[in-house]
Amino acid sequence: MKVVLFCGGQGTRLRDYSETIPKPMVNIGYRPILWNVMKYYAHFGHKDFILCLGYKADKIKDYFINYDETISNNFVYTLGGNRIELLNSDIDDWKITFVDTGIESNIGMRLMKVREYLQGEEMFLANYSDGLTDMHLPDMIDDFKSKPDMVASFMRYQPNESFHVVDAEESGLVNSIHVMSRTNMCINTGYFVLRQEIFDHIEYGDELVVEPFDRLIKQKRLNSYKHKGFWRAMDTFKDKMYLDDLQKKGSTPWTVWNERNPNFIKKAI
Repeated sequence: MKVVLFCGGQGTRLRDYSETIPKPMVNIGYRPILWNVMKYYAHFGHKDFILCLGYKADKIKDYFINYDETISNNFVYTLGGNRIELLNSDIDDWKITFVDTGIESNIGMRLMKVREYLQGEEMFLANYSDGLTDMHLPDMIDDFKSKPDMVASFMRYQPNESFHVVDAEESGLVNSIHVMSRTNMCINTGYFVLRQEIFDHIEYGDELVVEPFDRLIKQKRLNSYKHKGFWRAMDTFKDKMYLDDLQKKGSTPWTVWNERNPNFIKKAI
C-alpha cells in the first residue's frame, strides 16, 4: 500500500529550525522526524512513498540523494575508509517519489497533485509527517477494510495533558468546563487510511479535513480509529525538546522497528 507524506508546509511554530530546513527535516536523534515516520511505515511493509514537497523541497531531496547509511547502521570500516561494509540497511528497499506540490498548497491540494501516482490503488495511507506513534498499523487498516462503506479513516487520540475544554456562550457566560482527558473529545493525529474515492469528495481549494471530511460526515462515511498508546506531534519547540529528551533517555516508544525497544512490534507477515 502506497504512503503519501505531506511534507511541504512551512512549520512556522518551529521557526528557529524551519528558517533553514522544512519541519519534517528537523532531527529527533540522528535522523529527521520524516525518516522516523517513513521507518514506521516501512516496518509494517509499506515502503512505496510519495513525498508531497513544497517549502524548501531541495533540502529533502538533497537528504535522500546524499543519504548516509552509516549514521544509523552498524558497519565495518577497512582500507582507511575506502571500503565500508554495511551490516544492516535502512532504506535499500524503499521506493520514494518526489513531487513538487507547491509552497502555498494546503493538504487537500497536495493530495490532488499526486493523484496520478495513486492510480490503481484501491486504498492508500497518508500522513502529516510531524507525529510519532506506537500504534499497531495493521489493526487500523483491518478496521478500515471491515467497513467498505467508509471512504476515509484517521487515528484519533485523547491527549493526557490537562487541557480544559470550555463551553461558553457568545456573551462570555461559561456553561461548562472539563479536563479534556475526562471528556470524549479526541484530536486528529494525521494518520490516515483513504480509499480512492476520496478524490471524488475534494474540490479545488479544499483542505482535506475540512470540506471533504465534512461532506463525508454528512454521508456517514468518515471513520476514526482510537489509539490509546503513544502519540506525539512535533508542532512546537517544546514538542521537539520533549521528543529529544525521550531519545536521550532511550525511551522511544515510536521505534517499533527496534528489537531492543520494549515497544518492539513484530513485523506483519
